[in-house]
Amino acid sequence: MRHRVGMLAFALALLAAPALAGPAFAGNAGEPTIEVTGAWARATPPRPPIGGAYLSIRNRGEAPDRLVGADSPVAKTAELHAHVRNGEVLSMVALADVEIRPGQTVEFAPGGLHVMLMGLSAPLKAGSVFPLTLRFAKAGAVTVEVAVRPIGAAGPEAMAPDGMVHDPAMHQQHMADPAHREMHESMHGPGQ
Repeated sequence: MRHRVGMLAFALALLAAPALAGPAFAGNAGEPTIEVTGAWARATPPRPPIGGAYLSIRNRGEAPDRLVGADSPVAKTAELHAHVRNGEVLSMVALADVEIRPGQTVEFAPGGLHVMLMGLSAPLKAGSVFPLTLRFAKAGAVTVEVAVRPIGAAGPEAMAPDGMVHDPAMHQQHMADPAHREMHESMHGPGQ
């Protein structure tokens, strides 16, 4: 009997696994308003202080909503961040919230909006997944599974065959910001 119960639990877990990779919804049970898809992160080196998570958020409702926070068990803190240009320098800034207007899809992607994961408990390893909970002002919390891609990956849709994409011009702009240079060198080593 114990063997049958164990096999049943295993079979149910396998059936549920594909659902974790699909879209996640928040809002009323009958009419979810927020849809989150494509959650991914880049792998980090062995001693990672930080990482980033990227995803798409679509507001399927008729009223605006705001992403007001995030958290994950893989990090001490998770913050909403954006890259902003000030003249020739591209800087990273923390955001209190991100508005998602009705019908709008907001992309969190490298070089733009992202969820900064600070104080990682362990390196993010390519091929693994971790949970990320997003908190919305109206729709509430939604937890997504974040797929970890190789270091330097451009994302699930734009990934090159080797999993790497590197834009030298954007890299130079990022490295002009001292805070970004420090963060980058802590992740990849000096001169990378």
